[in-house]
Amino acid sequence: MDFIADLHVHSPFSRATSISCDPAGLSAWARIKGIHVVGSGDFTHPGWLARLKKELEPAEPGFYRLAGNDIPSPVAGISLPESPVRFMLSAEISCIYKKNGSVRKVHNLVYLPDFESAERVASRLRRIGNIESDGRPILGLDSRNLLEIVLEEAPEGFLVPAHIWTPWFSLFGSRSGFDTVEECFGDLQSQVFALETGLSSDPAMNRMVSALDRFTLMSNSDCHSPSRLGREANIFSTGFDFFSLRDSLKDNSRKTFRGTIEFFPEEGKYHLDGHRGCEVCLEPEETRRFNGRCPVCNRPLTIGVLHRVMELADRNHPVFRPESPDVFSLVPLPEIIGEIRGVGPATKEVAHFYGKLITRFGSEFDLLLFASLDDIRSESLLLAEAIRRLREGQVIRHPGYDGLFGAIRLFRKEEIQGLADRDVLFSSRGCAKRREKSG
Repeated sequence: MDFIADLHVHSPFSRATSISCDPAGLSAWARIKGIHVVGSGDFTHPGWLARLKKELEPAEPGFYRLAGNDIPSPVAGISLPESPVRFMLSAEISCIYKKNGSVRKVHNLVYLPDFESAERVASRLRRIGNIESDGRPILGLDSRNLLEIVLEEAPEGFLVPAHIWTPWFSLFGSRSGFDTVEECFGDLQSQVFALETGLSSDPAMNRMVSALDRFTLMSNSDCHSPSRLGREANIFSTGFDFFSLRDSLKDNSRKTFRGTIEFFPEEGKYHLDGHRGCEVCLEPEETRRFNGRCPVCNRPLTIGVLHRVMELADRNHPVFRPESPDVFSLVPLPEIIGEIRGVGPATKEVAHFYGKLITRFGSEFDLLLFASLDDIRSESLLLAEAIRRLREGQVIRHPGYDGLFGAIRLFRKEEIQGLADRDVLFSSRGCAKRREKSG
């Protein structure tokens, strides 16, 4: 079975997370996006675990479904698509500890097949630190020892280092990470078989580092609001259950792990080096010319993901095995509509068009990945051209840096007006009539 999974999300018990990031909200948005499996997030938090046990029921092996089907649509005008959505128990744990003379700050994802395993792991972690103050607990726990706990308490579970290049909290982070997987996980490094690349890198960047060849590269949204589900995701072609999914990640072959849905890495908020306060954004070679310091204020720059990848790279170009999973680089549909209309992606105007398109094409991924350009063109010339360019990688990139998201554009500003006047969906006249009626 082919299905899409987003396996890194957070609950309302995590800081800066929407209260609508509950099972019903996640399930509703998963249907709209075209996602079939969603990480539960935060199973280590006792309050969230209790809620998951109350609101979910067992489905396929290691998967859970929402108990009851009465889910309101979060977008006006959209009837939720009839598609199965399952939950897989997941948690992110922030490990902060000293190792080999340096303070390390590494975020790790843990995946488990059942509530009993989750309770055992949470019980062990409670002895180490506070697991109630945040859905993503901060623990003075070596990543290697966290993996050991998972293997002891839930042998069928697995651990994946999260957003591995993020400067501040990751396996290879420029501020507090390691140079190798082996240095981080020691004698248990062979038990790690997948890595999460994060929004600011893509598989091509990771395949510049030969030491990562054996690892499957996962992509997930790390969303704190359910509308952000699917910013990145994974496409599987395997049995629809926890164990088949896990084994697909172990195999690292396109036969069962078809590929990843990616941000263009420039859109990630740590892609290039920089200093946000001074509006300084630099390529790695420019950073080296300034000795790693901001040319405006002389403070240390935040070293971005591209720079860090180049430090560890031992290749001049990425190397993919013949059976490597595919890569689909996309821009979220609200951002595309917002660019066409010249408004923000969270506006009512964008929501209106978004609802019409989801109703027509079934889900966001059905439209972005699978719909024929002829079918899209029958709705909108502008949208069809935007998705053609998107699928072919013909985009205009404005990189993110030092915590500021970048931007991906599909048109030059002067292009849109000429196409809009002939567009069925986005014509200036049609939009003007709608504004008149609403006024």
